[in-house]
Amino acid sequence: MAAAGPVPAEPQPGAVFLNFPYDRQFVPLYVAYITGVCSFGLVPRVALELPGGERRLDRIVELILSCRYSFHDLRRPQTPRMNMPFELGLTVMASYYNPKRHTWCIFEKDYRRVLKSLGDLAGSDVYSHGGRPIGVLRQIANALVVEDRQPDMRRLLAIYREVKTALPSILKNRGAKSCYEAAVFRDLVYAAQKAATVQMGIS
Repeated sequence: MAAAGPVPAEPQPGAVFLNFPYDRQFVPLYVAYITGVCSFGLVPRVALELPGGERRLDRIVELILSCRYSFHDLRRPQTPRMNMPFELGLTVMASYYNPKRHTWCIFEKDYRRVLKSLGDLAGSDVYSHGGRPIGVLRQIANALVVEDRQPDMRRLLAIYREVKTALPSILKNRGAKSCYEAAVFRDLVYAAQKAATVQMGIS
Protein backbone atom coordinates (compact mmCIF):
# COMPACT_ATOMS: atom_id res chain seq x y z
CA MET A 1 0.00 0.00 0.00
CA ALA A 2 1.34 3.43 -0.94
CA ALA A 3 2.21 5.80 1.88
CA ALA A 4 -0.36 8.47 2.58
CA GLY A 5 0.54 11.88 1.23
CA PRO A 6 -0.05 15.29 2.77
CA VAL A 7 -3.63 15.92 3.82
CA PRO A 8 -4.95 19.24 2.45
CA ALA A 9 -5.83 21.42 5.43
CA GLU A 10 -8.44 24.12 5.53
CA PRO A 11 -6.64 27.35 4.64
CA GLN A 12 -6.07 29.65 7.57
CA PRO A 13 -7.47 33.00 6.34
CA GLY A 14 -4.71 34.95 8.03
CA ALA A 15 -1.69 32.77 7.16
CA VAL A 16 0.99 33.66 4.61
CA PHE A 17 3.73 31.20 3.64
CA LEU A 18 7.05 32.97 3.01
CA ASN A 19 9.68 31.46 0.73
CA PHE A 20 13.01 33.26 0.30
CA PRO A 21 16.80 32.79 0.52
CA TYR A 22 18.32 32.44 3.98
CA ASP A 23 21.46 34.52 3.50
CA ARG A 24 22.95 37.48 5.38
CA GLN A 25 22.39 39.96 2.57
CA PHE A 26 18.67 39.20 2.63
CA VAL A 27 18.13 40.08 6.32
CA PRO A 28 16.68 43.60 5.73
CA LEU A 29 14.16 42.16 3.24
CA TYR A 30 13.44 39.25 5.60
CA VAL A 31 12.47 41.75 8.31
CA ALA A 32 10.41 43.69 5.75
CA TYR A 33 8.42 40.60 4.75
CA ILE A 34 7.63 39.76 8.38
CA THR A 35 6.77 43.39 9.10
CA GLY A 36 4.59 43.79 6.03
CA VAL A 37 2.57 40.63 6.57
CA CYS A 38 1.99 41.37 10.27
CA SER A 39 1.04 44.99 9.51
CA PHE A 40 -1.90 43.75 7.45
CA GLY A 41 -3.08 41.63 10.36
CA LEU A 42 -1.86 38.37 8.82
CA VAL A 43 0.48 35.71 10.21
CA PRO A 44 3.75 34.82 8.41
CA ARG A 45 4.76 31.15 8.29
CA VAL A 46 8.08 29.69 7.09
CA ALA A 47 9.51 26.22 6.54
CA LEU A 48 12.23 26.79 9.15
CA GLU A 49 9.52 26.51 11.82
CA LEU A 50 9.20 22.82 10.99
CA PRO A 51 11.46 20.24 12.66
CA GLY A 52 13.52 17.87 10.54
CA GLY A 53 12.71 14.23 9.93
CA GLU A 54 11.64 11.87 7.20
CA ARG A 55 8.23 13.52 6.79
CA ARG A 56 9.59 17.06 6.51
CA LEU A 57 8.52 17.38 2.85
CA ASP A 58 4.98 16.31 3.73
CA ARG A 59 4.89 18.89 6.52
CA ILE A 60 6.08 21.63 4.16
CA VAL A 61 3.30 20.78 1.70
CA GLU A 62 0.77 20.69 4.54
CA LEU A 63 1.99 24.10 5.72
CA ILE A 64 1.69 25.60 2.23
CA LEU A 65 -1.81 24.16 1.79
CA SER A 66 -2.89 25.57 5.15
CA CYS A 67 -1.98 29.14 4.14
CA ARG A 68 -4.27 31.48 2.24
CA TYR A 69 -1.34 33.21 0.54
CA SER A 70 2.28 32.46 -0.27
CA PHE A 71 4.98 34.97 -1.18
CA HIS A 72 7.98 33.64 -3.10
CA ASP A 73 11.06 35.84 -3.42
CA LEU A 74 13.28 34.29 -6.07
CA ARG A 75 16.28 36.52 -5.47
CA ARG A 76 19.27 34.28 -6.04
CA PRO A 77 21.91 34.15 -3.28
CA GLN A 78 25.59 33.63 -4.10
CA THR A 79 25.16 29.91 -3.45
CA PRO A 80 21.98 28.85 -5.29
CA ARG A 81 19.28 27.65 -2.90
CA MET A 82 17.15 25.13 -4.78
CA ASN A 83 14.52 25.08 -2.01
CA MET A 84 13.10 28.38 -3.30
CA PRO A 85 12.01 27.29 -6.82
CA PHE A 86 11.16 23.83 -5.47
CA GLU A 87 8.73 25.24 -2.88
CA LEU A 88 7.29 27.56 -5.52
CA GLY A 89 6.67 24.52 -7.73
CA LEU A 90 4.91 22.71 -4.89
CA THR A 91 2.73 25.76 -4.33
CA VAL A 92 1.78 26.22 -7.99
CA MET A 93 0.85 22.55 -8.33
CA ALA A 94 -1.25 22.64 -5.17
CA SER A 95 -3.06 25.79 -6.25
CA TYR A 96 -4.09 24.21 -9.58
CA TYR A 97 -6.33 21.79 -7.73
CA ASN A 98 -8.22 24.55 -5.93
CA PRO A 99 -7.16 28.07 -6.97
CA LYS A 100 -9.71 29.71 -4.66
CA ARG A 101 -8.00 28.24 -1.60
CA HIS A 102 -4.54 29.68 -2.20
CA THR A 103 -3.05 32.73 -3.89
CA TRP A 104 0.68 32.70 -4.70
CA CYS A 105 2.73 35.78 -5.53
CA ILE A 106 6.22 36.08 -6.97
CA PHE A 107 8.57 38.79 -5.73
CA GLU A 108 11.93 39.70 -7.24
CA LYS A 109 14.42 42.54 -7.36
CA ASP A 110 13.70 42.90 -11.08
CA TYR A 111 10.94 41.02 -12.93
CA ARG A 112 13.28 40.40 -15.87
CA ARG A 113 15.43 38.13 -13.66
CA VAL A 114 12.48 35.78 -13.21
CA LEU A 115 11.95 35.49 -16.96
CA LYS A 116 15.62 34.55 -17.39
CA SER A 117 15.64 31.85 -14.73
CA LEU A 118 12.05 30.54 -14.97
CA GLY A 119 10.71 31.04 -18.47
CA ASP A 120 7.57 29.02 -17.65
CA LEU A 121 6.43 31.95 -15.50
CA ALA A 122 6.17 34.27 -18.51
CA GLY A 123 2.82 36.02 -18.29
CA SER A 124 2.67 35.77 -14.50
CA ASP A 125 2.61 38.96 -12.45
CA VAL A 126 5.90 39.64 -10.68
CA TYR A 127 6.15 42.12 -7.80
CA SER A 128 9.44 43.95 -8.39
CA HIS A 129 10.81 45.42 -5.16
CA GLY A 130 14.17 46.74 -6.35
CA GLY A 131 16.02 44.88 -3.61
CA ARG A 132 14.97 47.40 -0.95
CA PRO A 133 12.81 47.00 2.18
CA ILE A 134 10.59 49.91 1.16
CA GLY A 135 10.01 48.16 -2.17
CA VAL A 136 9.03 44.94 -0.40
CA LEU A 137 6.56 46.83 1.82
CA ARG A 138 5.09 48.63 -1.18
CA GLN A 139 4.62 45.42 -3.14
CA ILE A 140 3.14 43.55 -0.18
CA ALA A 141 0.57 46.36 -0.01
CA ASN A 142 -0.20 45.76 -3.69
CA ALA A 143 -0.49 42.00 -3.19
CA LEU A 144 -2.80 42.40 -0.18
CA VAL A 145 -4.97 45.20 -1.50
CA VAL A 146 -8.13 43.14 -0.88
CA GLU A 147 -7.47 42.72 2.86
CA ASP A 148 -9.55 44.70 5.34
CA ARG A 149 -6.63 46.25 7.21
CA GLN A 150 -4.74 48.69 4.98
CA PRO A 151 -1.78 50.41 6.69
CA ASP A 152 -0.27 53.32 4.78
CA MET A 153 3.41 53.52 3.90
CA ARG A 154 4.22 55.81 6.82
CA ARG A 155 2.95 53.21 9.28
CA LEU A 156 4.59 50.33 7.41
CA LEU A 157 7.98 52.04 7.57
CA ALA A 158 7.55 52.92 11.25
CA ILE A 159 6.75 49.29 12.09
CA TYR A 160 9.67 48.08 9.99
CA ARG A 161 12.13 50.41 11.72
CA GLU A 162 10.91 49.31 15.16
CA VAL A 163 11.32 45.61 14.35
CA LYS A 164 14.72 46.16 12.72
CA THR A 165 15.87 48.00 15.85
CA ALA A 166 14.68 45.11 18.02
CA LEU A 167 16.55 42.44 16.02
CA PRO A 168 19.96 42.71 17.80
CA SER A 169 18.29 42.33 21.21
CA ILE A 170 16.28 39.35 19.99
CA LEU A 171 19.44 37.65 18.73
CA LYS A 172 21.25 38.36 22.00
CA ASN A 173 18.39 37.11 24.17
CA ARG A 174 18.17 33.91 22.13
CA GLY A 175 21.93 33.42 22.01
CA ALA A 176 21.52 33.11 18.25
CA LYS A 177 24.09 33.89 15.58
CA SER A 178 21.55 33.93 12.76
CA CYS A 179 18.09 35.44 12.44
CA TYR A 180 17.09 32.36 10.41
CA GLU A 181 16.26 30.28 13.46
CA ALA A 182 12.77 29.20 14.46
CA ALA A 183 12.82 30.92 17.86
CA VAL A 184 14.19 34.16 16.42
CA PHE A 185 11.55 34.11 13.69
CA ARG A 186 8.81 33.72 16.28
CA ASP A 187 10.21 36.65 18.29
CA LEU A 188 10.36 38.83 15.17
CA VAL A 189 6.73 37.99 14.38
CA TYR A 190 5.72 38.91 17.94
CA ALA A 191 7.66 42.19 17.75
CA ALA A 192 6.04 43.05 14.41
CA GLN A 193 2.55 42.22 15.66
CA LYS A 194 3.08 44.34 18.78
CA ALA A 195 4.46 47.29 16.78
CA ALA A 196 1.60 47.04 14.26
CA THR A 197 -0.98 47.05 17.05
CA VAL A 198 0.46 50.29 18.42
CA GLN A 199 0.90 51.98 15.04
CA MET A 200 -2.59 51.03 13.86
CA GLY A 201 -4.17 52.09 17.14
CA ILE A 202 -5.68 48.67 17.73
CA SER A 203 -6.73 48.00 21.31
